[in-house]
Amino acid sequence: MGRGGQGIVARATGSSHKTIFLGLRELENGRAAQEPERARKRGGGRKPLTEHDPDLLSALEALVEPTTRGDPSSNLRWTCKSVRRLAEELTTQGHAVGYHKVAQLLSELGFSLQANRKTAEGTDHPDRDAQFRFINDRVEEFQRKAQPVISVDTKKKELIGPFKNSGREWQPKNTPDRVNVHDFADTQLGKAIPYGVYDQTDNSGWVSVGIDHDTAEFATATIERWWKEMGQQRYPQATELLLTADGGGSNGHRARLWQLSLQRLADTTKLKISVSHFPPGTSKWNKIEHRMFSHITLNWRARPLQSREVVVNLIASTTTRKGLKIRADLDEATYPVGLKVSDKQLASVNLSRHQFHGDWNYSIAPKVSS
Repeated sequence: MGRGGQGIVARATGSSHKTIFLGLRELENGRAAQEPERARKRGGGRKPLTEHDPDLLSALEALVEPTTRGDPSSNLRWTCKSVRRLAEELTTQGHAVGYHKVAQLLSELGFSLQANRKTAEGTDHPDRDAQFRFINDRVEEFQRKAQPVISVDTKKKELIGPFKNSGREWQPKNTPDRVNVHDFADTQLGKAIPYGVYDQTDNSGWVSVGIDHDTAEFATATIERWWKEMGQQRYPQATELLLTADGGGSNGHRARLWQLSLQRLADTTKLKISVSHFPPGTSKWNKIEHRMFSHITLNWRARPLQSREVVVNLIASTTTRKGLKIRADLDEATYPVGLKVSDKQLASVNLSRHQFHGDWNYSIAPKVSS
């Protein structure tokens, strides 16, 4: 049959390559014709291990089943369930088996190696879907009126310096970037705090790389920079701005400083700012996460963020086939934490809440100067 013939016969008969090879040798030597009585009878050969030990499969299943169904006192409850550890535990229980056989039995039982999958978002809010529909309708409404719609959020803080960055990239063989063994922040360089603004209509964005604290003032300062550097050129006739954001963090819907800072932003830009927050536990649906931040992370994979300039340049050089364009700059201003907003200051905010979930959906209009 030529090249690959033994493999074809092995798959067709269920015999191993070794058995077929030995059979060919016998045919070549004429032994098969001389000794036909040596052909094995049906059912001959070594019996499966599960026949000698009928309790083996049930013992193995008990070890790999969820701990609520398995033996809660088992040592494997608190250890990695590798095939070697499973074999050791089975042997301890009186089932002599090797780890190769354990792997085979697991496959036959329908088990496979699987990683965690991020799907659980915690307790669903009863108005989750209704809020999603509300946000979608508001976005479409603003886009029909040619008014800007932005998605905002803080990206994960990044250590600056020779630290490991996840991922791999092509480099000359055996020349990986050398980075620190431990991820202790550099006292001089500190961390980079990227706060982003993503224009949902224009597929463009702005990122301010802060070096102090992620506060509501930092967030609104970033939105103001986006407006001055990009937004007002793109929307010269704009009178309103729709902003979608997570429900917590520096732009949380309960943060007083966030509302006070938005009032200052509205007064500066002369825009009526409407805000819609995503329900609790649904931050991954914020468009900036998968339209902009994910591409930034991909762009700097496996690259140590050696300096603040490197962070800014890598963000600004991020593009996609769909035309994403990002501008970035370093924000060296200080943003103190722990600022208190009095009831009087909060009452000065020109805020109106929507009838549907006014805690998540509200507008702040600029104050009319006297």
